[in-house]
Amino acid sequence: MSSPLSRDEVAHVARLARLKLTNEELDLFTEQLGAVLEHATDMQSLNLEGVVPTAHPFGLINVVRADVVRPSLDHQAVMAMAPDVEDGRFAVPRIMGEAP
Repeated sequence: MSSPLSRDEVAHVARLARLKLTNEELDLFTEQLGAVLEHATDMQSLNLEGVVPTAHPFGLINVVRADVVRPSLDHQAVMAMAPDVEDGRFAVPRIMGEAP
């Protein structure tokens, strides 16, 4: 079966995309792009009448956990471990590398 795409067509597209391809890359990409186009042709031949278009093959489920209030770290204990605190918040240098 002949490729639906010629090596010259791949070289032309590469030039349009400003890609410099070696001869080996041209041969490889001609084969690979040809296989993609053949697959697209195969898909066009399918009878899809009555098949609803989808954006994803599986139903998506929200996997984010429920937002439940629960105990967390004690604010005072965390601030006691911080290198520098100001008004109950972490104090950080204004500019990277500058001491607080």
